[in-house]
Amino acid sequence: MFTHSPLGLYLLDQELRIVRVNDAVRRSPVYESGSSIGETFPTIGLEDPAGERKIAHQVLTTGVPVLNRVVRTAHRNGVRRRSLALSYVRLEGENGEILGIVASAVDVTARERALQSIFVLEQLRSVAGEQLEVTAVCRELANAVVPAFAGIVVIEVIDDVIRGDEPPVAPVDQDVPLRRTAFQGLVSAYSVGDVRQLPAGTPFSLVLIDLRARLVRVEKDSPWLPADPARANAIARSNAHSLIVAPLAIRGQALGLVSFYRHRDEEPFDEEDIAVAEDICCHAAVHIDNARRYTRERTIAATLKRRLLPQRPVAPSTAAVSHLHVPGQGGGGAWFDVIELAGGRTALILGDVAGRGISTATTMGQLRTVIHSLAAMDLEPDELMARLNDTATRLATERAALPAGDPQHREPLTAGCLIAVYDAVDQTCTFVRAGLTQPYLTLPNGDSGDIAVPAGPLLAGNDHSPFPAATIELPAGSTLAIGNEDILETSDQIRGLVRTSTDRRLEEVCDELSYILGDKADTEKLLLLARAKGLPADRVLTLGFDDEFAAAPKARDATRRKLEDWNVDQDAAFTTELIVSELVGNAVRYGTPPYRLRLILDNRLTCEVRDAGNNAPHLKHARTIDEGGRGLFIIATIADSWGTRYHEVGKTIWAQQDIGSALGPPASSP
Repeated sequence: MFTHSPLGLYLLDQELRIVRVNDAVRRSPVYESGSSIGETFPTIGLEDPAGERKIAHQVLTTGVPVLNRVVRTAHRNGVRRRSLALSYVRLEGENGEILGIVASAVDVTARERALQSIFVLEQLRSVAGEQLEVTAVCRELANAVVPAFAGIVVIEVIDDVIRGDEPPVAPVDQDVPLRRTAFQGLVSAYSVGDVRQLPAGTPFSLVLIDLRARLVRVEKDSPWLPADPARANAIARSNAHSLIVAPLAIRGQALGLVSFYRHRDEEPFDEEDIAVAEDICCHAAVHIDNARRYTRERTIAATLKRRLLPQRPVAPSTAAVSHLHVPGQGGGGAWFDVIELAGGRTALILGDVAGRGISTATTMGQLRTVIHSLAAMDLEPDELMARLNDTATRLATERAALPAGDPQHREPLTAGCLIAVYDAVDQTCTFVRAGLTQPYLTLPNGDSGDIAVPAGPLLAGNDHSPFPAATIELPAGSTLAIGNEDILETSDQIRGLVRTSTDRRLEEVCDELSYILGDKADTEKLLLLARAKGLPADRVLTLGFDDEFAAAPKARDATRRKLEDWNVDQDAAFTTELIVSELVGNAVRYGTPPYRLRLILDNRLTCEVRDAGNNAPHLKHARTIDEGGRGLFIIATIADSWGTRYHEVGKTIWAQQDIGSALGPPASSP
């Protein structure tokens, strides 16, 4: 066994003196010349020789063997440290007397280095693979390699890559800036986050030219150090003596580079370490590129969503409106709309499409477009929600019909929405809810609480139940809060702030709410605040009339007097009288009593005529010889907009004019 065994064998007596060694010991690279028979074990330079003697004494005393104990040799200049697997077995005579110990030593340096490399890579895979931000991946990379592989690490990424742009193909231009994204070590030449160009004539700039890792000996007179004085100073202060610079690259495109340093008493890198560094950087590059792609998609989705959301939200004259939006990680599908309707009414809409990314933002834009188109038809809130659900269902059907390999095929489309239509004349608000949470109301007297709006099914869901509406009184000065997710249900602090905000500007309230929520959240948060202003009674004329031919002249007279009170100029007054005459005449001729005329003046002038009939009006192009049939055609010609709104009983035909410049000074003015 001593002659042919490949293991290094030591025969020790009871005093742990070396009695015999085999040829494998003498051939070992860790064998010390001068070690001779009779010396106390261990003679090889281990990190803790006293500890090994203690283990050997324990085996000698107890007889329990110790196998494959991995130790490292001590650091010596010019000699690379090795890893050894030591085993101890007690020798006994025929009568059980203790004779000594057989100690074996196996050089397992290559195995331990491979295990160390596997450990670093597994740690990098398990941690960095969960990150979806380039800087976060770089931080995890630095944590994984220090101190397991290097004492100092510097990670620099091309600045455009961090923003999600396509990485450049090597060779990289000299003027491309890099951002220092992570650092672990003693002294950093530049702060993390610093953006700069790499100086020419250094190993770092060369790596981005050919994407080849380099082993660099760091000495005081290294010719590349003067090109970067700050880095040279940090290297000197850290006592770094060995450097590997490796590229972060994928598909021939450069993402950045990693600088691994060993310093102080750490053993220098060798050629075998280059392969380990390349493996580390190769795996890190995959994670960085995934994070870059995610950043790019998130940026595109956020940009698309910003373009699809209202750029300048409408500021209705009958309500003050403000909103709070916290995008969250990866964006989302939340949106809001404020749409002015005829008759002093305002539609407040908040929706939330499940999911995130470009497809979610696109779906949100489609639903928002449909909302605006349907709102122009002046539908009741419950019918508006039902038709919006029809559109969402068609979009979901189209998504389900996509090929199985399409990512959207695996993402079912669902969305929540809440529609609130505030009537400033009647001072009421009608709600319809598809999912989402209950709205929150604070009255002028300080009373507050959730509004009991019946919950309708989610849009595009499997539940085909109707969308029930609920109407409540909403006096002027009331503050309404509508939010997505559970933003109003889970935070007493937010509810308390909304409850005490009756005498404060809504913009200030939203700012304080943003401080509570913070700038970042795991999911998108959207809150819409609206404060009812109401419409003064003197800005509304309501007149009932009978089914008689004198109704139109009476309506014109009442209109003329009211327009004089409002100081509307003669041209606008003449147009309004003509509209009133045609609307009243058509109602008497084709409608069903009772009839009602209503003039509403806010930032526009609205003329409404309501009757109990449900027959739909039609715009006709009468022939020259026809005596009638031109009523709605005339209205459509002279009014800015007109339409029909249906109720449970009857309908309202309305026409609007923008007469802001047609209003004269108040009647009391001299």
